[in-house]
Amino acid sequence: MKLQQNAKLVLIGDSITDAERTRPHGEGLFGALGRGYVSQVDALLQATYPERLVRVVNQGESGNTVRDLKNRWRRDVLEKSPDWLSIMIGINDVWRQFDLPWQTENHVPLKEYSSTLEELVRQTRPHLKGLVLMTPFFIEPNRSDAMRLRMDEYGNAVKEIAQKYDAVFVDVQAAFDAVLGHFHPATLAWDRVHPIQAGHMIIARAFLKAVDYVW
Repeated sequence: MKLQQNAKLVLIGDSITDAERTRPHGEGLFGALGRGYVSQVDALLQATYPERLVRVVNQGESGNTVRDLKNRWRRDVLEKSPDWLSIMIGINDVWRQFDLPWQTENHVPLKEYSSTLEELVRQTRPHLKGLVLMTPFFIEPNRSDAMRLRMDEYGNAVKEIAQKYDAVFVDVQAAFDAVLGHFHPATLAWDRVHPIQAGHMIIARAFLKAVDYVW
């Protein structure tokens, strides 16, 4: 597995990462890591690789876009001094373009999204042992759907940045697509964004597979 002995893994993102974590820092006992994929990743690491003593910290923040990440980057990433960093952002950057089309000030266009994410990666990558970049996703099998089509564009931007900066790439959208061959989107998420536990496990499994976790 790629995560080394005593590695500190910080995961940052929006509500999917947040999943009701504790504040100000999502780590520790009694549900501190939230109720989503971060806690599932932590539980599986502890159960399967207890000797590695990987420290997991959840810095997700509900409603965040890449702009919000930039504003809190020093506090929630740089000052945490992670060995490994995982970033999953972009859902709200796209979603606000569709659920609040008149509030254009809250829209993050693709060019800004890509350049901001790359800026954060560029300044942080030299200080990390490992970086994981995860695509945003929309739990919708119809690739012609307007929001799904836009989300795929943002996911492609993540892939390009991952390749450029030698990051582990996690195609979360592809992981959901594989399951959507069997389930209706409503089975996994009422709004096609915020998944039930099975959906969070799909994300956790994709993350762990990418870091060479042995099941």
